[in-house]
Amino acid sequence: MLSLGDMLKDGTKHFAGKDEAILRNIEACKQLSEITKTSLGPNGMNKMIINHLEKLFVTNDAATIIKELDVIHPAAKMMVMAAQLQEREMGDGTNTVVSLAGELLHKSATLLEMGLHPSEIVAGYERAGEKAQQLLESLVIYRLGDIRNIEEVKKCLKASLASKQYGYENLLSDLIAKACVQVCPKNPSNFNVDNIRVTKVPGGGVGDTTVIKGFVVIGDTDGTLKRVEKAKVAVFASGIDVGKTETSGKVLITNEQEFLSFSKGEEDSIKKTIEDIAQSGVKVIISGSTVSEMALHYIERHGIMLIRMQSKFQLRRVCKTVGATPLVKLGAPIPEELGYCDEIAVEEIGSSKCIIFRQNKEESEISTLVVRGSTNNILDDIERAIDDGVNVYKGMCKDGRFLGGAGAFELEMSRQLQQFADSTPGLAQYAIRAYAEAFEVIPRALSETSGHNATRTIASIYAAHTKGSTDAGLDIETGLPRSALEMSILDLFVSKQYALKLATNTACTVLRVDQIIMSKPAGGPKPPQQGPLDQDD
Repeated sequence: MLSLGDMLKDGTKHFAGKDEAILRNIEACKQLSEITKTSLGPNGMNKMIINHLEKLFVTNDAATIIKELDVIHPAAKMMVMAAQLQEREMGDGTNTVVSLAGELLHKSATLLEMGLHPSEIVAGYERAGEKAQQLLESLVIYRLGDIRNIEEVKKCLKASLASKQYGYENLLSDLIAKACVQVCPKNPSNFNVDNIRVTKVPGGGVGDTTVIKGFVVIGDTDGTLKRVEKAKVAVFASGIDVGKTETSGKVLITNEQEFLSFSKGEEDSIKKTIEDIAQSGVKVIISGSTVSEMALHYIERHGIMLIRMQSKFQLRRVCKTVGATPLVKLGAPIPEELGYCDEIAVEEIGSSKCIIFRQNKEESEISTLVVRGSTNNILDDIERAIDDGVNVYKGMCKDGRFLGGAGAFELEMSRQLQQFADSTPGLAQYAIRAYAEAFEVIPRALSETSGHNATRTIASIYAAHTKGSTDAGLDIETGLPRSALEMSILDLFVSKQYALKLATNTACTVLRVDQIIMSKPAGGPKPPQQGPLDQDD
């Protein structure tokens, strides 16, 4: 009788059954969730990751941790994909997805040991997931009134920022709120996160971070002009130089007169072009490529500021800031192609020279946060926190509802789902109760990272909820229950809703797998890695 091993190619690995496949998958997912779980909340621990390019990351941002971990196990990869989807869709709440999915699978392992079949657990989890989505609506504790009210926006951003940069949440929420409100379009649902730029300037402290209405580029202008006000701006993507023909030709010069007249022709051509540009009222020229010495000479003579940009992405953002059209042909631009900027100046921030494009009108196309910090790791981590804050604002533009943070929402959801389990007949109630208990992972992690007794904390919050304070969460300073609304710890409704769906779907997908068949990897054996040549290496 043929076995599976005889049927498949030599070297194929095959795992089947509860112990070999299901429990191994659960264990792998649990290990991944253990990594990110300790990074949850304001006192979450940092992870030090050195990726395959030997770049160092020191962060408690779950999205970055998961992105940089080279996860190979196929079941754990499903959790990674769910986390990446949450990051792409909502920009925040990745840790909730991984921690909750890991805990759901951990609880299911106990049910499997009790003798429940995976399909019964999946059915129970799906019923509980549907019920959780229905309950979400009733757990909203705050609605954002005005998306352009900086004070209200600050209050809603605080929780997301405190979980990444505890201690700086007031400063950062104020700056992000100002930056987002400045670029918020007339229809808020069209808000684009790319309109909030971050420029990292090493030096100083995080408290020196500022927001600028406009765009900031690290660098200096070419030439002597360093400041221009109320300037018309021309952008040339192809550079400023004498035009070259597609065919190459040879010119025979026999005496110095011919040589002088040949170079004078080129000189006159570039002189005429720059004069035409100057006559169109242009005060600033931005080049996306090279600028010849001759062109620079005439640009200086006409008192025009010249800025060179090597990055096409930066060039595109500058065009958006000033409202200019990037031109590929050198010549005098028509008025519609010109941009306008209230002020362009070179300023020194720390020891770095920066070109600042300021727009003083009420609504700017782009806002820039100039982040200061002592090390590059701190700058990167602040940038990730800002990115999460801006994404929360984007979520607010679509749906201004908020749930109780600090574990308040999770424990109320757990309490109500346990009541639902008690009223459900059959074996499904065991899975629903396990699903409900899995929500305790969030307040437990918050409590443990803050140095409090998790069991006592959860019991006291449950007690407060039973008495009617359904928005009571964990006050990490005292370890006692306190109103999430009073503490201004609010979690975005749409982000939590999406996270619950993804965590439930991921757990159910992993539980449905009963066999793992891994083909033999292609290619020969990997070459041995070179060790250190001697003791000094």
